[in-house]
Amino acid sequence: METLERLLDLPAADLRQSLNQASELLGTALDADKVDIFLFDRSRKTLQAMGTSNTPMGRLQQEIGLDVQPVANGGSAAQVFMTGEPHLSGRVDLVPGELPGVVQALGVRSHLAAPLEVDGERRGVVSAQSAQPDFFSEGDLRFLNAVSRWIGALTHRAELVEQVTSAALVQGRREAAEELITVLAHDLRNYLGPLMSRLELLQRRAEGDGRANDQRDLERASDSVARLGRLVSDLLDVGRLEQGLFDIVPQPMDLVALAKDTAAGLGTPSVEVRVQGPPELVIVADKVRLRQALDNLVSNAIKHSPKGNWVLLRITNDLREGKEYAHVDVIDHGAGVPPELLPRIFDRFVTGGKASGLGLGLYLASRIAAAHGATLTVSSNPGDGATFRLSLLVTGPPGHPDEA
Repeated sequence: METLERLLDLPAADLRQSLNQASELLGTALDADKVDIFLFDRSRKTLQAMGTSNTPMGRLQQEIGLDVQPVANGGSAAQVFMTGEPHLSGRVDLVPGELPGVVQALGVRSHLAAPLEVDGERRGVVSAQSAQPDFFSEGDLRFLNAVSRWIGALTHRAELVEQVTSAALVQGRREAAEELITVLAHDLRNYLGPLMSRLELLQRRAEGDGRANDQRDLERASDSVARLGRLVSDLLDVGRLEQGLFDIVPQPMDLVALAKDTAAGLGTPSVEVRVQGPPELVIVADKVRLRQALDNLVSNAIKHSPKGNWVLLRITNDLREGKEYAHVDVIDHGAGVPPELLPRIFDRFVTGGKASGLGLGLYLASRIAAAHGATLTVSSNPGDGATFRLSLLVTGPPGHPDEA
């Protein structure tokens, strides 16, 4: 009872430290030459001593590398882990299949071992060893079995603390990065306006002087600054989304006309953007925000389309449960979305393959869809392109006063 009470008092701030202290307590209670708390490492298929009593035999075990034991090599500890059955031996040197290092290098003669369960799952082994033959009793084995359950609870607590600490660290870094990005975006925007004005002035001078080469170079520079401006707007919108300041103003608009404008503005000589749909489809939505979503979806499709291919903007509508929905399918003919990326494709800062950018476009498109009460989904087979579908109520977001 004293050992169990002291186990309960152990701090759970660090897993290895907690298990080392638990090993010390068990070593004292059993008068063992060494106590190990092994946890199974799935990636390496090994039992790793995460806690070992600070004794001569314990230190020797670490020096010769027996604190990591491949399950495939056998031995009584591996057998206990595989079967879940406790083990008691007073003559380890006579046990068939025991690890030679345990018998010869460590000089173990008596061995106790019990399976270790953590949160209902067998995760390792609690082991006590002595250099004296017939040292442990059946009572010691019952004690070790009982204690292993408490050590499982201690391990679970320590792992939860580590997970919470790690999550808090990641969240802190993310918040700091987001704040830095927002500050930089505000500062960049202050410089972009004057820079664009100066480029426009230089373009007019070049045009007036008949300097065609300078005019062409200035147009390219203006396009680059415009792209940088869109990136800055995306960065600022991410900040607004996180602060709950991202509003939409729905009004009647022609979705097909918007798709055609997007296609004309983003299509390139190497990747054409085509539009397929009815002559007109009027919906209630925020035209500026919806354009931002389509721009990001089409830009993403162009980015992943091979040269000489094309991207399709397909507009359709249908009735579901008495309500009319409009659908915009953005279809590319690229390599498709990697399967491992699909669950996170609409997360912030997620990029795939060799694509450039910060990975904000699809995140913003999905949040704009959500703000409209709409959905944005993706379907993709590797090597067969990807289809992003934006589905909106024709009459506008639920609850909007213009909704019919």
